[in-house]
Amino acid sequence: MKKLFIAAAVLALSACSTLKSSSDFDPSVAFDQYKSYAWIEKKNDDGVYHLDGLMDQRVRSAIETQLSQKGISKVDKQSADLLVNYITKIDKKINIDTFNSHFGYNPYYGPRWGLGGSMQTETVVREYEVGTMIVDLVDNKTGKLVWRGTVADTIRDQNTPQERAESINNAIGQVMMNYPPKTGQ
Repeated sequence: MKKLFIAAAVLALSACSTLKSSSDFDPSVAFDQYKSYAWIEKKNDDGVYHLDGLMDQRVRSAIETQLSQKGISKVDKQSADLLVNYITKIDKKINIDTFNSHFGYNPYYGPRWGLGGSMQTETVVREYEVGTMIVDLVDNKTGKLVWRGTVADTIRDQNTPQERAESINNAIGQVMMNYPPKTGQ
């Protein structure tokens, strides 16, 4: 039973290992002053890509859960200390791997017997998509960005709504782990 638990833990950790997260912040800001937040209202007339309604709900729910766990409550926009926004983008990447195979010698016999070498080169081209999510926290009084967290991962197809929600929760949990920033970071 113990081996099964360890194997499951390693598998769970390896599933999250491709997430790359980072954060940046204004070091002159005292983050303990922020106790409430509200969402920045998105304008629908711009031509940028937006997540579908269900994914938007999942992302907002995951961010709200993380902020709530950090003691920051949701209020109306006028009384909020922080304004929260997130941005998504998808980039296509290409990975080209070239490797040599069948390296070695081939003995041959005939009028000119001896050893001959052979090598075959193989190239594999793979196209994949990397999704990036940026979470911004803006000071409502000054209108200045005070914290930005970014998480990126290779996009994989998730077949069920539960898998999609789990993927979003893991990504947001990873990026929000760095909020509030530690002094001296």
